[in-house]
Amino acid sequence: MKTPYKNIYNVLKLNRFIVLGVLVLALLSSTFALWMAYSTNQKALNSAFAINTDGSIIPLKLVTQKENFRVEALAHLDLFHNYFYNIDASNYESNLKKALWLGNSSVDNLYRQKKADGVYNRLLQYSLVQKVLSIDSRINENNGSYSFTTTTIFEINRGSIIDTYELVSTGNLIMVDRNFPNNPHGLLITNYFENTLKKLNDESRKE
Repeated sequence: MKTPYKNIYNVLKLNRFIVLGVLVLALLSSTFALWMAYSTNQKALNSAFAINTDGSIIPLKLVTQKENFRVEALAHLDLFHNYFYNIDASNYESNLKKALWLGNSSVDNLYRQKKADGVYNRLLQYSLVQKVLSIDSRINENNGSYSFTTTTIFEINRGSIIDTYELVSTGNLIMVDRNFPNNPHGLLITNYFENTLKKLNDESRKE
């Protein structure tokens, strides 16, 4: 008994459905793979990873990182300006030593210049008290680089006379290794410069 041949059109129709099914599955798989790659890439662009003390990986959002950086930067600038300008005869050596840990050679050069100009000798000679009243810092970001402008209001107590000054200083911030307690925020001030110093209620200005 001969085996009857299948209808050629039915065979072709079945093959066509199989080919179409494979193509649809391949298209869906490719689309899903592309979507997963795009999604992973977007998450990677907005995330960073840190190693915890126990070896586990902690995802950190870049937005959160920037917010944390801003908080740390403001605290760093506040700490530096307090150490560098809030001085008297009893604490200026220890305060300036702490301030120098928070900046690079530009801060050290300014300190040496002030020392050569006799600023600290006058502090001792006349028992002056230089007290910081307020610190207002603004931080700007440009292509991953950070600069700042800080306005410091301080007064100099000369006994019977108290003069108040406004100092505007600028510089940049870079990230370094934390060094507690010397540099708890892991930042370093670079290109530090005292732009203007003026006596409040007075037109005199030091450029």
